[in-house]
Amino acid sequence: EFPSAGSVFKRPLGSFAGKLIEDCGLKGMSVGGAAVSEKHAGFIINKGGATSDDIKKLIDIIKNTVYCRTGIMLECEIKFIG
Repeated sequence: EFPSAGSVFKRPLGSFAGKLIEDCGLKGMSVGGAAVSEKHAGFIINKGGATSDDIKKLIDIIKNTVYCRTGIMLECEIKFIG
């Protein structure tokens, strides 16, 4: 439905990134045109006009929220170039 780069985070030991993100209530959260997918919380989708800065900010929010609520630090699977 919307373009994405696929799975954003590596699977943390003993859990799934998407489940942790969903359990933290982050499905649908957006920054600019970037949003956490409603279908799979481990994906960030481009709802239109998302910039790399939007995506980086959303990733930071996700990582910080998941860490504060679970003690698990998510690690990015995607690599930013430039």
